[in-house]
Amino acid sequence: MIRNAIIHIMNEQPLLADLFEAPSPGDVGMRCTNLRTLDGKRPVFVDDLASIFFFPYLHIRFVEIPPGAVSGSDPGMAVALAGAARQQPIEAPPPEPEPELEIDEDFLRRIREV
Repeated sequence: MIRNAIIHIMNEQPLLADLFEAPSPGDVGMRCTNLRTLDGKRPVFVDDLASIFFFPYLHIRFVEIPPGAVSGSDPGMAVALAGAARQQPIEAPPPEPEPELEIDEDFLRRIREV
C-alpha cells in the first residue's frame, strides 16, 4: 500500500489517495482508495471515502509518491521508489544577464508632452 500519493488529474486540483500498487507500464488506470483533497476533506464527487476508485491514465497528468509513503510487504517496490527519490534534481543553468537598454530620448520627450 502506498499512502498519501498525490494524483494530479487533468484540469483539476490534486488529490491525496492511497494506492494499492505502484503504477506499471502495462496498466491502463490507477486503482486507489481513501480519496481526499490536499487539506484532507472529502471531494464533492465522492460519496464514501472507503470506496475504491479507478482513474484511467488518460485523465492523469502525473502521480507524486512522497518518500516514506510505501508500506507493506513488497520491499522491492520500496527500494525502487526510494532509489528514484535519491536521484539528484537537474539544476537549471544560471539566467543570462539582461542587456542594458538604451533610453530613447525622443520617446521620453513625447511622453512628457502628453
